[in-house]
Amino acid sequence: MLHQIITLLLQVIIGLVSGACMLRLYLQHQRIGFSARYGNPLGPFIFALTDWLVLPLRRVIPAVGRWDTASLLGAFLLQLLQSGILWVLAGAPGPVGWLLLTAAFGLAQLAISGASALVIVVAVLSWVQTQSPLADLLGRLVAPWLAPIRRIVPLVGGVDLSPLVLLVLLQIAGIVLDQTLRSLLS
Repeated sequence: MLHQIITLLLQVIIGLVSGACMLRLYLQHQRIGFSARYGNPLGPFIFALTDWLVLPLRRVIPAVGRWDTASLLGAFLLQLLQSGILWVLAGAPGPVGWLLLTAAFGLAQLAISGASALVIVVAVLSWVQTQSPLADLLGRLVAPWLAPIRRIVPLVGGVDLSPLVLLVLLQIAGIVLDQTLRSLLS
């Protein structure tokens, strides 16, 4: 029972902070400003969660083009920390090298889960609150993923099914990722 509680707390805390690092990475890649005056109500929250980790890493690792590698490395290090703690709690089964692999897969799974959550929130906000700054921000984040699907999937009775198609594709990617990790670890 204690192991399950610790696992849950790790997943929530590290998932939140590493997810914020990944969101910071994506916002900077999309060149979306971080302050509320640029239409980003999440900016101050993301900074508060990630500055303690990302800013020191920026002194060591530079950005690569539009990619904020410090945010990506921060998210990876958090996933590595979580994998390491869970590995120790499980009695250190398997080689230490597997930690890097599980952290990389954890980061990819986090990206898929985060993208799925964004798509769901954008879909719900499009029905409920289309004129809010949050709906605009999240819509700009999801639009590049939906654009290619919208070119292929037509409107059905005036309803845009592209978010549903994207969610299905993300779920398939998550299943493939999970099965790949399981096969590598067994």
